[in-house]
Amino acid sequence: MRRPVSSETSPAVLAPVLRDVRAVVFDTDGVITDSARVHAAAWKTAFDAFLRAHPPADPAMGRPFDERDDYLRHVDGKSRLDGAAAFLAARGIDASAETVRSVAADKERLFTERLREHGVDAYPGTVRLVRALRDAGVPRAAASASRHAGELLSRAGVLDLFDVLVDGGEAARLGLAGKPEPDLFLEAVRRLGAPADRAAVVEDALAGVEAGRRGGFALVVGVDRAAGADTGARLLRHGADIVVHDLAELCSGGAPK
Repeated sequence: MRRPVSSETSPAVLAPVLRDVRAVVFDTDGVITDSARVHAAAWKTAFDAFLRAHPPADPAMGRPFDERDDYLRHVDGKSRLDGAAAFLAARGIDASAETVRSVAADKERLFTERLREHGVDAYPGTVRLVRALRDAGVPRAAASASRHAGELLSRAGVLDLFDVLVDGGEAARLGLAGKPEPDLFLEAVRRLGAPADRAAVVEDALAGVEAGRRGGFALVVGVDRAAGADTGARLLRHGADIVVHDLAELCSGGAPK
């Protein structure tokens, strides 16, 4: 059961690091909504079934999909086809386009079933930040390689907090390259009417922060929900300017460490 989005009892104040930006683009899965775990679980079921049915020549390459490390390295932030191809290649599997599409379709079916059965929640810290930006008059976009982004945001009760949504369907229609190319974010900020060098991107995926860096955004915020020993460092290496564990930190009145 999805938890209702709580209303603010007092206005939040933006941290200084955000006070000069003219627009903010948010990734969806793992940044706005707690859906990355659902994606990771669906990928694990699909990949593990494939590896059991088609074991690689090297037994070590047939180990189960890791919902943290493999997800972050190979599929997070990417389109389904790109993610499936990247993981299979990492396991030494020379997969045909048909095989990649089959694995991606299996993942899509599993994800859709879980999404419609259980729904997703929006992160309260993200909602707090988005409302603070709205109150400050800063335009906000949601961007995602997933075609489910609109449904995710609607089910979480936060779709109306964003001025623009650019999802996987729009990306396909416009021929936008997938992350780590910045096309998705640049289209989102274009629709908000602000130049990238005056805007911020908020991402939890390695490919996503790299896309923000490549796009020339003024600020790239990495979100480290895993809070692991090296996840924050990875985000910084791939292009994040700062890393936070929760976006409420950007309403604290001071720049995050």
